[in-house]
Amino acid sequence: MTDNSARLDHVVLWVRDPVAAAGFYARTVGLEPVRLPEFTAGEAPFPSVRVNDDTLLDLMPLTMAPQMRMLPDSAASAGHPVNHLCLALPAPAYDALRARLESLAVPVSSVAHGSFGARGKAPRSFYFRDPDGNVVEARHYD
Repeated sequence: MTDNSARLDHVVLWVRDPVAAAGFYARTVGLEPVRLPEFTAGEAPFPSVRVNDDTLLDLMPLTMAPQMRMLPDSAASAGHPVNHLCLALPAPAYDALRARLESLAVPVSSVAHGSFGARGKAPRSFYFRDPDGNVVEARHYD
């Protein structure tokens, strides 16, 4: 494996209701909300959920699309889905996530074996959608 100093800092997901999305990722996926009280108080433009010490998922309200001006046509990205994002978990957390999703009647894909990712082939992986239709893959390597 290559030792690279670059790290994934954050992924921005367009969501209809950032509070509901944060709740889904907290309750169902087990990710810690960040800046949720500040967002609900109107002091932050969006909340996030923490994947690990280095990485966040930012939950950007679709209503912010007209304000996206960092590049020409940035607002047009609102609602354009990313193919999927992948969360690598320890095997017990992977199993617990799948059980939580199933207990909450969140549809999940069948389990795939040997899918390639950042750390090689994963013994097991599966996919599910968040309430905004974003596709999330869960996998483990151990």
